[in-house]
Amino acid sequence: MTEVLSQDEIDQLLTAINAGETETEEFKPAADMRKIKIYDFKRPDKFSKEQIRTVSIMHETFARLTTTSLSAQLRSMVHVHVASVDQLTYEEFIRSIPTPTTLAIINMDPLKGNAILEIDPAITFSIIDRLFGGLGTSDAKSQHELTDIEQSVMEGIIVRILGNMREAWQTVIDLRPRLGQIDTNPQFAQIVPPTEMVVLVTLETKVGDVEGMMNFCIPYLTIEPIIGKLSAQFWYSSVRRGTTAENLNVLKDKLTGVDINVVAEIGKINVSIRDVLALQTGDVVRLYNTRTGDPYSLNIGNKKKFLCRPGLIGKKMAVQIIKRIAELEQEEFEELSSEGEESL
Repeated sequence: MTEVLSQDEIDQLLTAINAGETETEEFKPAADMRKIKIYDFKRPDKFSKEQIRTVSIMHETFARLTTTSLSAQLRSMVHVHVASVDQLTYEEFIRSIPTPTTLAIINMDPLKGNAILEIDPAITFSIIDRLFGGLGTSDAKSQHELTDIEQSVMEGIIVRILGNMREAWQTVIDLRPRLGQIDTNPQFAQIVPPTEMVVLVTLETKVGDVEGMMNFCIPYLTIEPIIGKLSAQFWYSSVRRGTTAENLNVLKDKLTGVDINVVAEIGKINVSIRDVLALQTGDVVRLYNTRTGDPYSLNIGNKKKFLCRPGLIGKKMAVQIIKRIAELEQEEFEELSSEGEESL
């Protein structure tokens, strides 16, 4: 094919030849300087950068939830965060993990097929040591094939982790992941053909002083039905739908277990520190705007909600609610709910 030079290229060529700076065969048109991207047809990219980013955001939520739940269960400092999200072939993933290791086959209902959660042996035996009453230490000498008891312990940990996964995926799909089985040899965990593309979420995990990795491997065939939902537009539109009546009811259910101070207030008075220090047994303090026989104010948190009267139940002091001061308005509840959500 004959190259057609632009007028600028012709002028540059003539100027260089006249000046004796170059020979004609040394001049190369700009078209030959194009950057060429190598594409491997054996491992085609099936996930766009936007979809990879959405998967990363979902699992950042999963990492935060797992950090909280494992810290509470192990009574130890646990930190989990997303290190990377990559796409590769299933064979490359299998070759990259050690043997033996902890491989959990996960059923991704309602999606078809399975996924794999791989936990580094150092993290596995640190968790087991911690739950068995140890300090959570782990070294190469202590790593071995899991016994039946150790496998049962890890099943409980993985089921707890899968609960966090369901919550992290809820804006995209009502995922109901279930633990199928636990293997230790990667060669026996062939859930898809070796050349099938997968998305691999690598989570850096630290339990006490022990560091390792957790890998969550999802085949493209499994995630394909919802691939269109893995976009920033769908993600943020789902997040905006979070203030619905249904989610408000969920917040109500969560807040029912929150402890809050309830105080019966007789009255108020402003006094100086000097007067407080001078108080003695038998002194009488006159309260503002309070008469004998007036009902008390029952405060919920820092808000007055009920009127009540003092009394006794057995030998314990008590109050009887006689009137509601004001109904809890919807706007006020939403304000309290947002405060409660931040503290949960």
